[in-house]
Amino acid sequence: MNKDQVKGKIKDVAGRIERQAGEWTGDPEKQVSGALKQAEGKVQNAWGNVKEAGKKEADRQKAVNESVDDANKTAEENVRSRRKVS
Repeated sequence: MNKDQVKGKIKDVAGRIERQAGEWTGDPEKQVSGALKQAEGKVQNAWGNVKEAGKKEADRQKAVNESVDDANKTAEENVRSRRKVS
């Protein structure tokens, strides 16, 4: 979980509370302000999710590349050892 996900969730919850308080008190400005804060939180959380997915994919690609590099080195070593035997 990254900071955008955390901050986004906090804004979302704070916005829900503010919007609900506005509904209970009949304050339309508080309702709108809360709804906007809630939407901002959802967007920030979604951005955090995108960043997290990108990081996971980059890590996965790095692992794949390292695995391919290891396989290539092993294959090269096998070829060299066969040449020495011949």
